[in-house]
Amino acid sequence: MVSGRESSKFTDELLFPKIFLAFRMAVQPTKFIIIFSALVLISLSGWLMDFTRTVTVDRSNSVTELQSYMINPAQVESFIENYKEESGDGVFFTLWHFGSEKFHIIIKELFDLNFTSVAENTADCFTAMRWALRYHTIYCIIFIAITLVVTSIAGGAICRISALQVASGEKPGLTEAMRYSLKRFTSFITAPLAPITMIIFIGIFIVLLGLIGNIPRVGELIVALGMPLALFAGFLITVVVIGTVAGFNLMFPAIAYDGSDCFDAISRSFSYVYARPWRMLLYTSIAFVYGSICYIFVRFFAFLSLLISHLFLRLSIWTQNGGQEMNKLEAIWPEPDFMRLMVTPSNLDTTNWTEKVAAFLIYIFLLAVIGLVVSFVINFYFSANTIVYSLLRHKVDNTAFEDIYIPAYATEIEPASTESTESEPPKEPETDS
Repeated sequence: MVSGRESSKFTDELLFPKIFLAFRMAVQPTKFIIIFSALVLISLSGWLMDFTRTVTVDRSNSVTELQSYMINPAQVESFIENYKEESGDGVFFTLWHFGSEKFHIIIKELFDLNFTSVAENTADCFTAMRWALRYHTIYCIIFIAITLVVTSIAGGAICRISALQVASGEKPGLTEAMRYSLKRFTSFITAPLAPITMIIFIGIFIVLLGLIGNIPRVGELIVALGMPLALFAGFLITVVVIGTVAGFNLMFPAIAYDGSDCFDAISRSFSYVYARPWRMLLYTSIAFVYGSICYIFVRFFAFLSLLISHLFLRLSIWTQNGGQEMNKLEAIWPEPDFMRLMVTPSNLDTTNWTEKVAAFLIYIFLLAVIGLVVSFVINFYFSANTIVYSLLRHKVDNTAFEDIYIPAYATEIEPASTESTESEPPKEPETDS
């Protein structure tokens, strides 16, 4: 027979099935409201900032500054100089279309198991971000700041809801989650920035040592003598980089679960990564695989909903568009595809103004559907990482799942009058003398 201790140990080793609760937690309506609102705010910010139209475009060949950079980064300067007089595009608009194309290619190549192409297209996305930071620095700094603020508030609220669900099965309301996130806003926004600041601060010492090395004759000797300090600084930077990359997913859950400040959140995430690296890898891999399967299901659900709507509309709309070239429905809304949920009409130039307006409105509605799919992905990310954090905390610190930080304002008791009434001594009954 299996002893109680062995049974408990075996159960403890099988804690990872809790990760499979992430799907149910990710489809909670409150979380969709929070994340969808955050996506709308970020998109509106990018759309408003795009009125600057700082991206150079060759209108005759439909080539953007970003496409020129992807072909040959060395020719971008001349490209900008040659076409700077033409009307340009916005940075957000340019990155949005570039990212959408790359995303569709990545999804297609994943289904074809062409991982080399997936890696190449993913690298292209990072190259595009490097282009934006280099040639549109001020725009990127402002947009990243807005995105960081909105994501910190929304992500903190999602992690708090997930933490309460894991700890006690509660489903807190929107107001409670947002209140907690705003109270801990400083911790949420500084947690991802603090490691970057540490890396820069330590790296300054290595840079200063390199500057001293420029001194004739004496410089190289000082560099040689200071090499142990430089190597130690490099070691510290490596520790911070690995801890940040591997433990970044645990910082928000640490603040949501334990009410940590940014330094405590960083300390916890680093300690869990270095104390249980293989367990961290196991939990993260399971969450990634399960999340991928859930994403395919959600995407198929969205595609099937759009396809059914399109099929029933096609049964009743049989007239041709104003240009008399195709069915009116196809002119304003082409049939959706699983790999491309939002297919824009290809012949808008031949349509009349009412069809253009209809196509634009349908585009907005389809954009909302895609926004919901993206919201699910973000919800799953935060929910799954909160579960992973609770598992690692239980394993490393032997802390119960039910042990969660409850702020003081959540435990305040309102009815003071009731207490005073109860504390009054009972009156003695009057007796007739």
